[in-house]
Amino acid sequence: MKKNKNRVIERAVIHDFAAEGKCIVKHEGEVIFVAGSNVAPGDEVKLLVSKKKKNYSEGRILETYSYSPDRIEAFCSHFGVCGGCKWQHVPYDRQLQQKWQQVNDQLVRIGKLPIGEVWPILGSAKTQFYRNKLEFTFSNSRWLTNAEIQSEDDINKNSLGFHVPGRFDKVLPIDKCYLQGDPSNAIRDFFGEYAHSHGLSFYDHVIHEGFMRNLMIRTSTTGDVMVVVQFAQNNQEVIKDILDKFIETFPQITSVNYFINTKRNDTYFDLEPVCVYGTPYITEEMEGLKFRIGVKSFYQTNSEQAYELYKITRDFAKITDNDVVYDLYTGTGTIANFVARQAKKVVGVEYIEEAIEDAKVNSEINNISNTSFFAGDMTKVLTDAFIEKNGQPDVIITDPPRAGMSKEVVDTILRAAPKRIVYVSCNPATQARDLSLLSEKYKITEVKPVDMFPHTHHVENVVGLELK
Repeated sequence: MKKNKNRVIERAVIHDFAAEGKCIVKHEGEVIFVAGSNVAPGDEVKLLVSKKKKNYSEGRILETYSYSPDRIEAFCSHFGVCGGCKWQHVPYDRQLQQKWQQVNDQLVRIGKLPIGEVWPILGSAKTQFYRNKLEFTFSNSRWLTNAEIQSEDDINKNSLGFHVPGRFDKVLPIDKCYLQGDPSNAIRDFFGEYAHSHGLSFYDHVIHEGFMRNLMIRTSTTGDVMVVVQFAQNNQEVIKDILDKFIETFPQITSVNYFINTKRNDTYFDLEPVCVYGTPYITEEMEGLKFRIGVKSFYQTNSEQAYELYKITRDFAKITDNDVVYDLYTGTGTIANFVARQAKKVVGVEYIEEAIEDAKVNSEINNISNTSFFAGDMTKVLTDAFIEKNGQPDVIITDPPRAGMSKEVVDTILRAAPKRIVYVSCNPATQARDLSLLSEKYKITEVKPVDMFPHTHHVENVVGLELK
């Protein structure tokens, strides 16, 4: 009998976690995926099945009758509404188990890749206050509780916080965020309170009007702190007043910058930042190497765990002093510079030109002379002619975006035939697809998942390959 969508299952038990942070219900032979932040295996729920696919259905929880005995108390008052830290009600060892399982399922069960055993996942030493970068949004359309919606009181709808999942126009005000350490919460509170007390308009994301638009805070393990504010209007007098007061209140800040963004989106890579205090960068450090992080620079957002990730990558690469190493999707050259001491030569390729300039600076300030960096579309840059000019790679390290590598890039790697490949990925599904293509010439020797983002479903995975 055909199962209809938009039907209610009165009592369903959440069976287990599934990929991408979802949970799964198995009911009368039907597989139903359930999304949401306040759900865990063992919960008994009232379920609305809203979509029917060929092999599965999708649903959402209408009511929870009883919670799993394995749950723990969420530490954040915003849990269940905010889109971050969705797994904070799940014990950390259970989170790690699920992430390991996600990697194993994608590579072995779904990808059918002959990898043998996956090494145990490396958990994060910090499970709170581990991020070095947060972005907060100003909005004149605050997320309201049901009580506030029904209230007849005049409610201030301005907000500085995070977008509610699925609502670009609604922002949840944040009292305390457990993702970034001091002085992050105090900085956010300063800008919110200053804007409110001085009558500065919060941005309207529907009609695209207002003054205060976005706040970014970056920190480093060296103690540096960068603040970047997006203003939607070029009112220099007001900008100077608010930033002068901020610098006076927080003299420990090492970098203060702003953008004027009059576009209809928050992206700033095509805008020019203005540095009004300190240096236009902060500095991160690993094993005596210094890395400058500018306003637009990409850097792994869990600094301490990034160091562990890079050490695993270096170990898997087994680089010798005669090896030519290619670092694909090099970003600001962090991995390239990190492994350069072991190699004869390192060639880095990255799409974003500003990132390549950062990579060159990072080599220069560390007195590294055996690196070279190139900017451009990977498919167009990494060609047979490029490899002939820059040297046959003995080792390729690749850390692509979530979409993985294009088939053209994979084909070029196969023709180059380096002795070893280390594939770092934040998406085991696309990684498994690419590894299947590489299996034509390569065998997988090592797999090591790394948890960069506690209390989320995201997992980083490092795979070592050797030429057959």
